Amino acid sequence: MKLYTERCIIRNFRTEDAEDLYKVLSDEEVMKYIEPVFDFEKTENFIKNCGLCEPPLVYAVVRKETEKVIGHLIFHSFDESAHEIGWVINRNFWGIGIANELTKAITDYSKSKKIKSLVMEFDEKQSASRHIALKNGFVYEGKTDNLELYRLVL
Repeated sequence: MKLYTERCIIRNFRTEDAEDLYKVLSDEEVMKYIEPVFDFEKTENFIKNCGLCEPPLVYAVVRKETEKVIGHLIFHSFDESAHEIGWVINRNFWGIGIANELTKAITDYSKSKKIKSLVMEFDEKQSASRHIALKNGFVYEGKTDNLELYRLVL
């Protein structure tokens, strides 16, 4: 996959992306509601097992201006009718619309691939994720284990 937004490129991971991604996944603030921070080896394994598998579960988010990985986009089958989407972004790029750009790009891509719906799952404390879900037309479906589920029928 290779998609372009105004400021980013969404592409398949490469093993050499580990150093840039480690800067994101080792940040306690970024990982606060996701899971414990990653060490470098866990980052390499994440890329290998989730980004280089077939089909990939996650994709690299690259800032066009610097060609550096600033995070990853989650995009994979969720159930028979939906794909899950999400993102984990370097906090230096929070609050400037990057996650919204990614959501719009993957929504358009999903429509072109005839995917029936998209879901987002995130911790109930992640108000920024909720805002992006609602802004993009996702509808709240319920909550399990502190994770809220939002769905967009395409």
